[in-house]
Amino acid sequence: MNLIVAKDQSGDFSTIQEAVYSISPDNTTPVTIQIKPGRYEEKLMIDRPYIILIGEDSSSTILTFQDHAKMLMPDGSKYGTFRSYTCFINTHDITVKNLTIENSSGSGRVVGQALALYADGDRLFFEQCCFLGHQDTLFTGPLPPSAIEKNGFAGPKENDDRINGRHYYKNCTIYGDVDFIFGSATAYFEHCTIYSLADMDKSGKNRGYITAASTPKGQKYGYVFFQCHFTSNCPPHSVYLGRPWRNYAKTVFLECTLEEHIQEEGWHDWDKKEAHSQTFYAEYQSLGAGAAPEKRAVWSYQLDKTQAAFYTKENVLGNWNI
Repeated sequence: MNLIVAKDQSGDFSTIQEAVYSISPDNTTPVTIQIKPGRYEEKLMIDRPYIILIGEDSSSTILTFQDHAKMLMPDGSKYGTFRSYTCFINTHDITVKNLTIENSSGSGRVVGQALALYADGDRLFFEQCCFLGHQDTLFTGPLPPSAIEKNGFAGPKENDDRINGRHYYKNCTIYGDVDFIFGSATAYFEHCTIYSLADMDKSGKNRGYITAASTPKGQKYGYVFFQCHFTSNCPPHSVYLGRPWRNYAKTVFLECTLEEHIQEEGWHDWDKKEAHSQTFYAEYQSLGAGAAPEKRAVWSYQLDKTQAAFYTKENVLGNWNI
C-alpha cells in the first residue's frame, strides 16, 4: 500500500500523523508513506510497525517542532527531556528516508534538552536523513533501567520494559552540541556526517560532547561509527568524542575523519572514575587533524585490524537483512 502526504492537500493526507494513524496498529505488511516537499510542523508519533517514510529529499522535506525540557506542564512541573521530541518512534521495522527531523527550540543553555528524534524499537533504518537540534538531538532508546534524578525519565516510556533494539543510520547528517547522540540501543552509523555546533559560555569556552551512550552491562555492542566525518564550527580541541551517560557505555570509531575540533584526549569520564574500567571507548585508524592516538585518554583503546573486524555491520546488526 502507498499513501501520499502533501501540505497542499493534493495527496491522500495533509499531515504525516494522519497518514500514520490511518494504518492499523496490528499492521504486518510494509506500507509506504510518500511525503511531498514542505515544512511539516508536527509532533509525530509512529507506533505502527512496517512503515516506510520517504521524503522528496532532506533539504525540502522537513518535520519540525519546538518542544523542550524547560517548558512547563499544566501542574507547573518541567516538561523534561523525554517529552520534548519532534518525532517519537515506538515500534519495530521502520524505515525513514530523505527527511529532515528538526527540533527548532534552540540552544540547550537556554531551553535545556530538546530531542529531534526519540527512536525506540528494533530494526529502525534511516537513510539520507538530517537530524537538527542542539542538546540531545538523537535519543536511541531504550531508557536506562532507572533514573539518577527524581522524575528524570518522565515521559512516554518511563514505566515500560526496556527492550534493546538495533538502529542503522546510513548517509545521514546529525547536528548538535551536547550529548547529541545518546542512549542504550545498538546503533551502526555508516558514512554519516556528524556536525558539532559551537555552544560558547559567557567566558567564551565551548562545551561539546558528541555521544553519551548508556549501553547496558553485558550488551555486546553500543555505538559503532564507520567511515563517518566529524566536522564543526567549534574552536580547536573543544569537543569530546563521548562521555558515559551510564558506566558501561560502548562507542567505537572505525576509519572516521575527525577535524580539529576534537579534544586530543578524545573521551571524558563525566567525573565517574569507575567508568575507566567499565566503559569501552575505542578507535581504529582515525584520520584528520582530530586524530591523536598517542594523546587519547589512557583508559580508551586503539584497535588493531583483527580487533576492528569484530565491529563489522554484519556482526553489529546480526541477522537483520537490510
